[in-house]
Amino acid sequence: MSTTRQRWLDEGLAVLAEEGEGGLRIDRLAARLGLTKGSFFHHFGGAAGFRTALLEEHERTALAALTEAVGSRADDGTGDGTGAGTDATLAWLTERMTAEPGATRRTRLDLAVRAWAASDPEARETQARLDAAAIDALQAAWRPAVSSDEDARVAALVPYLVALGAAAMVPPVTADELRRVYDLLLATVPEVTARSSRAVSRRR
Repeated sequence: MSTTRQRWLDEGLAVLAEEGEGGLRIDRLAARLGLTKGSFFHHFGGAAGFRTALLEEHERTALAALTEAVGSRADDGTGDGTGAGTDATLAWLTERMTAEPGATRRTRLDLAVRAWAASDPEARETQARLDAAAIDALQAAWRPAVSSDEDARVAALVPYLVALGAAAMVPPVTADELRRVYDLLLATVPEVTARSSRAVSRRR
């Protein structure tokens, strides 16, 4: 069962996704939840504490999703340690950045926090950590397929920037379109294609 504090945070993230940071008004949140302002101040101390807690919750859930994606790509069952890194990490990006059922709020929330970061140092620091974590994961996924860490970072930036652009489009591109873009990117890296083919052959 969700705690009262968690209810405040969940509702705050929903409003942030729907209306942006400007929609985070205590009276409206209290009315939506059927809770008192006293409950709000008990849990957060004030608006500043609530915004800090919201950013922490957003970062926690985003990093948890990234950790899950990294874990799912750690081993493809072949036992050779190559894993299905690039494919699985790009699949995570697709799911997070496109308006598939269940992903729409995440996309809007990501965009809302980015907009908030333009004027708020705390939001900017949060977004910087999230971007760095995503790029690190993508870089690790690409590293076996390229010749250097520098090349891996550049290769990581390409799908991430594509995903950001796709999410910012109105309307956002579909998940199928973004997957096809990523398939095109993967096809440009011969080592990735060869490794995927070897993995498929071993499963047969």
